[in-house]
Amino acid sequence: MEKHQDFQRVLLMILVCLLPLFLLLVLAAGGVTVHPLLFLALILAGCAAMFFLMRAKQTASMPAVQVTGGAMHKEDIELAARAADVFKVEKGHRIGDLLVMEGKLLMDPDRAYTDLDQSYKDTDVKPLLQEDEAGRPLLVLSRETDVQMHAQRSRPAVNLILFLLTLVTTTGAGAAHLGVNLWSEPARAALGLPYALALMLILGAHEMGHYLAARFHCVDVTLPYFIPIPFALGTFGAFIRMQSLPEDRRALFDVAVAGPLAGLAFAIPALGIGLHYSQVVPTAEATGALHAGVSVNSSVLFAMLSRIALGDTLAQGHEIVLHPLAFAGWLGLFVTALNLLPIGQLDGGHLAHALFGRKNSHTIAMVALFSLILLGLFVWSSLLIWAIIVYFLAGVKSAPPRNDVSRLDPYRVAIGAFAFVLLFLIAMPVPHALLQGLGINCPYV
Repeated sequence: MEKHQDFQRVLLMILVCLLPLFLLLVLAAGGVTVHPLLFLALILAGCAAMFFLMRAKQTASMPAVQVTGGAMHKEDIELAARAADVFKVEKGHRIGDLLVMEGKLLMDPDRAYTDLDQSYKDTDVKPLLQEDEAGRPLLVLSRETDVQMHAQRSRPAVNLILFLLTLVTTTGAGAAHLGVNLWSEPARAALGLPYALALMLILGAHEMGHYLAARFHCVDVTLPYFIPIPFALGTFGAFIRMQSLPEDRRALFDVAVAGPLAGLAFAIPALGIGLHYSQVVPTAEATGALHAGVSVNSSVLFAMLSRIALGDTLAQGHEIVLHPLAFAGWLGLFVTALNLLPIGQLDGGHLAHALFGRKNSHTIAMVALFSLILLGLFVWSSLLIWAIIVYFLAGVKSAPPRNDVSRLDPYRVAIGAFAFVLLFLIAMPVPHALLQGLGINCPYV
């Protein structure tokens, strides 16, 4: 019941965050001019409401702990004695139902966790190896119910209904991209399918990447939940819910990185094929909402793919009016970049945690979030809204695996570096000095 209430609260937070955008779209559709102060007031109201919901939320994740010392009870000493061959306890302390002990590992972290798991196998206690703020190992003992998020009964019908609704809304959005209103011309629904099917495939691949990696590592997860909206892009993406903690940093890393890589495996071909049917126009001719052209230098990766797909055509213009298939691929790049931000519960936040540890990943998250806010204030105002969404829904701390003192092998470190290079290539605009070298016309050079 508590998990169900927590899930409902998160959905309510999403709706509260989207309410200002929905109101603005309604006002704009009605021809009402929105004053900037009204826009700011709506955003601030949404932030205040989300802050209230965050304060009211009772999180079920394990809290960050800091050992302060203190005598342990007899039962605690007996529990600690089971770990004597693996972990040398120097001092311990209880925080609620958690028994937290500071000390030294007596063997390799991976072998240590395996031995600890066996030591407490005949009890209802589950050991976790964590790190304190200074990076020292902590042995945390808790009842199984305290560290495992119990899986609720699966309801695949809900996932299927949301999938079908999102297919409908994205089909409508794809048709609207071509200037077709399906409410008045439902017979022309096929025009919206290239965008809808491509975007659903990209989002579905992203979430199924997480799902399959989680199942491989025996992490309980739900099927993907798609989020339909009857306007704009037709969807706000999809997500899955982890219902148990990953075993170690390797499992955390694999689950996190599988989604973005799987999504890009479909987003890049969709964008490349769609670009062949897109139109390159001078900047002055690219006007009007969804029909506006995308600046070719908005992303290094986008510019490279455009150069490959369009060739010398880019020397004649700077903006690309995207075909619906290319638009879906471009959105796939944007979603991937957003998820790879090294912040909190985002995929990039989990990657940073697995690569650099809890303390360092928290510092990285704060820097990344602050940078996102600055970009929103001075470069692209829409990023400020995404910064708010990321902060209230993803936080700045990643959920730790059970064995948080384990380390990644060189292959995973290389893949992690590659993932953050992809983030850079997607998010970084092309420097003007390189545009002519790429054979791309730019009116600003």
